[in-house]
Amino acid sequence: MTLLVPFTEESQLNRDSMTSQPSCSRTLPGHPRIPLQDAAQLRGFLRRELWAVDLERMAPHLWIMSTQSSSNVSPLHQQKVKGREIIVTEDPRLHLVWIYDRVFIKPLPRYLLSYTFWSEYMSNEKSILWGSNGEEQETCTMIRMSALGFLRTYYFLIQHESDFDIARSETRLLPSDITWTEFCDFSKDFLDIGDDNVSERYHYGELRLTRLNLYAKLISGKFHYERVHGQYGAFFARFYGPLLFIFGILSIILSAMQVELGVETLTNAQWQAFWYACRWFVIVTLASMVLLVLALMSLLVGMIVDEWVFALRRRYEKGKSCGRQQSRA
Repeated sequence: MTLLVPFTEESQLNRDSMTSQPSCSRTLPGHPRIPLQDAAQLRGFLRRELWAVDLERMAPHLWIMSTQSSSNVSPLHQQKVKGREIIVTEDPRLHLVWIYDRVFIKPLPRYLLSYTFWSEYMSNEKSILWGSNGEEQETCTMIRMSALGFLRTYYFLIQHESDFDIARSETRLLPSDITWTEFCDFSKDFLDIGDDNVSERYHYGELRLTRLNLYAKLISGKFHYERVHGQYGAFFARFYGPLLFIFGILSIILSAMQVELGVETLTNAQWQAFWYACRWFVIVTLASMVLLVLALMSLLVGMIVDEWVFALRRRYEKGKSCGRQQSRA
C-alpha cells in the first residue's frame, strides 16, 4: 500500500537524486552515515530524530499545559517580537518548547524535503523500512505521523518572507540553497494535513517548558522534563524572588502586630481576641518557615540522590554490557 506524499515531486526542495546512487551505497539525504539498505538502523535513527517519546506519553494531558490547537505556533518574526531567542535543537522533544526568553526549534532535515525518500520509504508500506512484523510497521506508522506533524509546524513558523529569511540566514533552520517562492510551493498543502494524520503531540503547538517540568513529576514520575539549570545555585535562584516577597509581607504584618501589642500595654482596654490571633499567627509563621526550610533541603537531597541513582544505573548497565562482551569473547 502506498500512502500520500505531503508535497509534489515538482515542489520538492531536495533535488539530489537518490536513485542515481548504487543501491548498496545509498544513504539518507543529509546523513551520509545512515545507509538506506540497513532497515533496522534507518528505522531506529528516524525514530530518535522524529518521535518525541516523552511528549507522546504526556500527550493525553497536554490540554492542561497548552492551547488545544495545532495552529498555536507563532511565526519566527513574532518569536522575535516576544523577545525570544531562537535556539536550534535536534531533539524532537524540544521542538516548539519555550521557556522565558528562549524557544527551541528543530531544523527541517533534508530527507524530509525529498520526494523520492517519501515515496520510496515513508509512504511505501512495502519498503524495507516498514519491515515485516506488526511492531516494525507500528513504529513506522508512528514515525510517519510525527514527520507529518513536524512538517506542518513549518507552515505556521514561516508565514512571511521575513520568517523565511530568519529561518534560512539567521538560524539555518532551512537549507540555504532554496528560495522563498520554492518554499511556498513546497509547503502550500501542509495546512491540509489533519490532526488524524499526525501524532498526538502535534495536536498542540507551542509548549511551555516550566509547565512540562511541573507536570512531569505527576504524569511521568520524572524529576523534570528537561533540565535547564546546570548548577544547583541556578536552580535554587528561581525561588529567591518569591521567597523574599513572602518574607517581606510577613515582616510587615509581624511588625504591625508588634506595634499594636506595644500600644495596648499602655492602655487599660485590651483586645484579647487580637492577642490570641497574634499568638497563633506567629506560631503558624514559625512552623511554615521550618517546613519551608525542610522542603528546600529535601529538594536538594532529592536532586543529589537522583543524580547518584542515574550514575549507579549507568555504571551497572555498562558493567553488564562489558560482561556480555567478555563472555562472547
